[in-house]
Amino acid sequence: MKPVLKVEHLCVELSGKGGLRRLVKDSDFQVYPGECLGILGESGSGKSMTVKAVLGLLDRQFHVSGQAWFEEKDLLQESKEGLRGLRGKEITMVLQNPMTCFDPLYRIGNQMAETFATHTDWDKNEIRRQSLEILDRMHIRGAEEVLEKYPHQLSGGMLQRIMIGLAVALKPKLLIADEPTTAIDAITQQEILEAFLEIKNRHQTAMIFITHDLGAISRVADRVVVMNQGEIVDQGDFNHILHHAQDDYTRLLIEKRNAVMERYQRVLGGAV
Repeated sequence: MKPVLKVEHLCVELSGKGGLRRLVKDSDFQVYPGECLGILGESGSGKSMTVKAVLGLLDRQFHVSGQAWFEEKDLLQESKEGLRGLRGKEITMVLQNPMTCFDPLYRIGNQMAETFATHTDWDKNEIRRQSLEILDRMHIRGAEEVLEKYPHQLSGGMLQRIMIGLAVALKPKLLIADEPTTAIDAITQQEILEAFLEIKNRHQTAMIFITHDLGAISRVADRVVVMNQGEIVDQGDFNHILHHAQDDYTRLLIEKRNAVMERYQRVLGGAV
């Protein structure tokens, strides 16, 4: 089976007064159809920048080298127009803060319709039907009313689920989720993770799930890549990361997680 995305020797450098500073160093990874690759690391580790470099979302002061093969195309050699044609259709992205992705001046239904009109050939009736179906599939009640609401009238979790539904409805070959469970409550986190699990189980969409949360990544990822200071320092399935990590940073992440779980169990009187 061929990978949907294969990244080789990816480097990202930032030009400044002191010259070039390397931010991502010789990274290699791949993700296959129906697989979720988790990219784990703390803030500033380079995980989001790695994906932005692949998708051509960095500005001119960043210098990107290497290869990023997406179905026989090297994304790093594609024109801006070529990348725009891929983003939003064959490659979709779910961002950390859904409030920044919706225009506060327009109703949810109008914004969903605009997305579909841009990336599909559906007529108005099909767009309406698909929009209602997305809300239903994402377990959002009162779909007709939700389409008439403005973003500020919905919770962050509801907006996040709408974003996920939109991304999946476009039937991408690669779905990238950048910290999708950050800054939302624990119950909503579980709902978002369940939505990603359903996508993984029902579709053959390749997924990249970026997070600093070891617990979240353990739920959805088939394989995990750990980044620290711009380098991939460990990778393997979650069991390998949990029990056989070679990197000191990775082991520290696991120790912190285990310490939190042990404390949690003590508070509950030893209950698991």
